[in-house]
Amino acid sequence: MTKSLFDLSGRTAVVIGGTTGLGYAIAIGLAEAGADVVATSRRTEQVAQVATEIEELGRKTLPVTSNVMDRASLVTLHDEVIAKFGKVDILVNAQGVTHKAPTLEESEVEWARVLETNLTGTLRSCQIFAPGMVKAGYGRIINIASLSTFAGFKEVAAYCASKAGIGSLTQVLAIELAKSGVNVNAIAPGVFPTPLNKAIVEGTPRGAELKMRTPMGRFGEAHEVAGTAVYLASDAAGFVTGEIIAVDGGFLASAVNQ
Repeated sequence: MTKSLFDLSGRTAVVIGGTTGLGYAIAIGLAEAGADVVATSRRTEQVAQVATEIEELGRKTLPVTSNVMDRASLVTLHDEVIAKFGKVDILVNAQGVTHKAPTLEESEVEWARVLETNLTGTLRSCQIFAPGMVKAGYGRIINIASLSTFAGFKEVAAYCASKAGIGSLTQVLAIELAKSGVNVNAIAPGVFPTPLNKAIVEGTPRGAELKMRTPMGRFGEAHEVAGTAVYLASDAAGFVTGEIIAVDGGFLASAVNQ
């Protein structure tokens, strides 16, 4: 039987920030598509729980914690995955933090924390995992961008700057690695209530405005991002690199909704 273009059997994926929110949905989606998946984050309990769920899907995994603020922890993660699986085919950078404050009052401490986690953390993981992909002649890197990669959102300047940076980093890496067999793309989710943003978007005027600006008239559900990740991780996306794919219910396409 011919293998599906979207079949990830035999692939090994690492999902950083893969134990909650969109990262979790992507980790499970990749496992359901056939990949062995290591879903990692800072919290031991969450890592263990998601590892159990991945094993229940019949896939192999490894319960390893990591912190993108600590390069050594990412090196350890890489080395442990290589020791068990021998390779990493797919890397998803899904970690993220935010901070809401008027831009002129934003502290440098919070600004640095958000940029260091979201943007520099993504750079670190790419620097650690991509060389092995280049050597192998195959790889898929999927970064998580945002609507704020393209448009400003009030009072979350650090988050917006970090996600705009992720969009640019994705494109530059894609160009540099294009001939190596490693494709680098990003997903820009629309509004998906997650532990990161629930307090801001659920039952608030901000949330009502965001829903009004989304032509589908609703927020996304986490599993609706997983299909795009599976596509970008698969052979079906062999000629796709440097792209930032919006999964946003039409938000970025819209000017007037009523």
